[in-house]
Amino acid sequence: MAKPAAVIRLREDEQKTLRQWLRAGTSEQRKVERARIVLLASQGHSTHQIARMLHTRPARVSKWRQRFAHHGLPGLDDSARPGKPHQYDASTEKRVLRQLDQPPPEGYASWNGTLLAQALVDVSDDQVWRILRQHNISLQRRRSWCISTDPEFGPKAADIVGLYLHPPENALVLCVDEKPSIQALERAQGWLRLPNGQAVSGFSHGYKRHGTTTLFAALDIVTGQVIAGHYQRRRRRQFLDFMNEIVAAYPGREIHGVLDNLNTHKPKEERWLRRHPHVHWHYTPTYSSWMNQVECWFSILSRQALRAPSFTSPQQLRAAIDRFVKAYNQKAAPFEWKKAEVHPSSPKKYYADLCK
Repeated sequence: MAKPAAVIRLREDEQKTLRQWLRAGTSEQRKVERARIVLLASQGHSTHQIARMLHTRPARVSKWRQRFAHHGLPGLDDSARPGKPHQYDASTEKRVLRQLDQPPPEGYASWNGTLLAQALVDVSDDQVWRILRQHNISLQRRRSWCISTDPEFGPKAADIVGLYLHPPENALVLCVDEKPSIQALERAQGWLRLPNGQAVSGFSHGYKRHGTTTLFAALDIVTGQVIAGHYQRRRRRQFLDFMNEIVAAYPGREIHGVLDNLNTHKPKEERWLRRHPHVHWHYTPTYSSWMNQVECWFSILSRQALRAPSFTSPQQLRAAIDRFVKAYNQKAAPFEWKKAEVHPSSPKKYYADLCK
């Protein structure tokens, strides 16, 4: 004898959820069908009527009526299906990472996925690579870093960040640095014809060197404007000549300069500052020149003005830089510094620490 159909009575929140499943464009079709079955059943339709309306089997309608009557909305989810037991678990991940902290096999300079699988014996190559991808570990990639060892990193960083976030009123805050030995390279350029008949824009691998130039630059952190000066060398004499031009352009105005720790900027006896008491230096922590905003501008200069052209003399190179500075200053905007606290960081010492 057939079981009596389950009586469905929906609460307001259940009815709202089921109708949301019907309206949502991203709902799974199986959940949409189950929602329709329950909604039609709550309206008093019989199992066979619902089956004819939805073009499905009565047994299917009965199944989901019964499931909803006993378990509510969670009953419309698929039941857990037993599958093949997991071959690897969290301990496998730890074993792979711990193995990376051991020296590679004799004769090899570094680990790779195959060597790791051979060393662990019971872990496949695919699982090793899966774990490495999970932690974004590329064994063949070589990265470089520079960690600040300055014991006064905190006070120096706070001083510079304070200038960026709250520059002194009516003062000129400049990020100053130099880009030395910019090469004037002459390359064969133009449209290169490929064997298949297509043409691409580029330049030849070969080049001819026509000398170098050194660029001194000062970035106004408030306006984003750049002051540039060209010199043959990078010495204290050239640096002071560049700063004298800036001081002459802003007579009597208080100037704060952000500098790195190059010996050109930090002589043993600072006589120039004593003659210019309205100029104040702020040095970045050791190995932390990334805090100097003019480094960002040097990157922009290299990508947009120096990488593609060909130069036949240092004078031509300097003229190209001057044209770029003029064009840049016409629409210059300051770099927005948002970080109120800056802390030194260092890479993790062991691969096994990635599991923590």
